[in-house]
Amino acid sequence: MAIALALSLLPEFLLAQIVPGTAASRPAAASTSPAAASAPTSTGGVSAPAGYVLSPTDQVAVEVFGEDDLRTSGRLNPEGNLSVPLLGSIHLAGLTLTQAVSKLTELYSRDYLVNPKINVTLLSYAKRRFSILGQVNRPGSIDMPDSSPEGIDLLEAIALAGGYTRIASPERITVRRQSAGGDQIFKVNAKRFTKGKGGGFLVEPGDTINVGESIF
Repeated sequence: MAIALALSLLPEFLLAQIVPGTAASRPAAASTSPAAASAPTSTGGVSAPAGYVLSPTDQVAVEVFGEDDLRTSGRLNPEGNLSVPLLGSIHLAGLTLTQAVSKLTELYSRDYLVNPKINVTLLSYAKRRFSILGQVNRPGSIDMPDSSPEGIDLLEAIALAGGYTRIASPERITVRRQSAGGDQIFKVNAKRFTKGKGGGFLVEPGDTINVGESIF
């Protein structure tokens, strides 16, 4: 009888020895530190240099941890403002990303949230533009392609403007460029570029191109 009783208790004894160790290991594997739970999820963006100052038409994302309906992204307008949920239009140009976080944290804390956790990410830099006038099909201000933000070939710039008009004179093109020492004027004969008789001309952000009219 004593032997039978001992054998009947043996499975429970072994279970008591095994289960506590197994149960103790599970919370450790699934535990999440308070610090990790309190930070907003980072949104992918460009790697801005330390101390980068936001400028008009930079594209940014704003995240508020635990408040999905307050997330937003967009380009700062030409005045450097971003439309932010609940807060309206907020001026962020001239601030670093850290300063932008501090400003938004302060504004949300005043009337809406208690101890908000905010993240501001730079998604893309401000658009760089050039202007083209004269005998092209779509004159105006044009964005540089994202793949070539520092400059494009003159022929590519003309193509972005819809190409030459019927009365355009490719050999009578001027490019005005602003510099610290004053405006520079370049006279360019693009006709020789199309014939493959030389290198191109690099159009830089801020340049103004004027395609002349044929005199014939």
